[in-house]
Amino acid sequence: MKISHFLLAGTAALVLAACSKTETEGTPVNEVSSTETISDEAASAPITAEEVTAAQIAWGEGIVTIGKAFLDKGDYKAAAEKHIKEFYGYEEGDVAFKPTLAAADQFRGSFEEALSYFIGTENTEDKGFALKPYTKVRWENDKTIIDGDSAMAMGNYYFTDTQGKDTKVEYSFGYKRDKDGKLKINLHHSSLPFAPAAAPAAAK
Repeated sequence: MKISHFLLAGTAALVLAACSKTETEGTPVNEVSSTETISDEAASAPITAEEVTAAQIAWGEGIVTIGKAFLDKGDYKAAAEKHIKEFYGYEEGDVAFKPTLAAADQFRGSFEEALSYFIGTENTEDKGFALKPYTKVRWENDKTIIDGDSAMAMGNYYFTDTQGKDTKVEYSFGYKRDKDGKLKINLHHSSLPFAPAAAPAAAK
């Protein structure tokens, strides 16, 4: 009788322990599944033209922030690193980046190469594009093409320096969503407008 009672008690304890373990382990799984579902939905949601415009404005503000940090003798390198991580998709995959003022090293396919372009590297062509500094970046999109979870924009942007002078630059940007649904640049091509050669002076 005592043996039977002991076996029944032991069995009940094992059942309770198993139920408790199932409930404890099951709750995080449900939470993770919900979070992953939300993340997947955000990452696959169609991009809108308004999002592209917002990303462009924020990118321009980031360039101004880097220049201001440099002017104020602050940590402009940290500002530039934050800018690249926030706007470019190097952590997601390949990025095709052809900066405006690049000739010897035309294409910047890595985070480090992009950083060099923005803040400069000694004994290279990179003098630090974002260190000019600029006080404003104004965008004029000629065309924005949305294709579901990717987008492209082309046009001119104008960089205003501390003297109020604008430099006009032509651009093409490509965007895609990261795993959290934020827009990241996967294509950035910039160039100065074509300047035709002056016509030869007429013979007198």
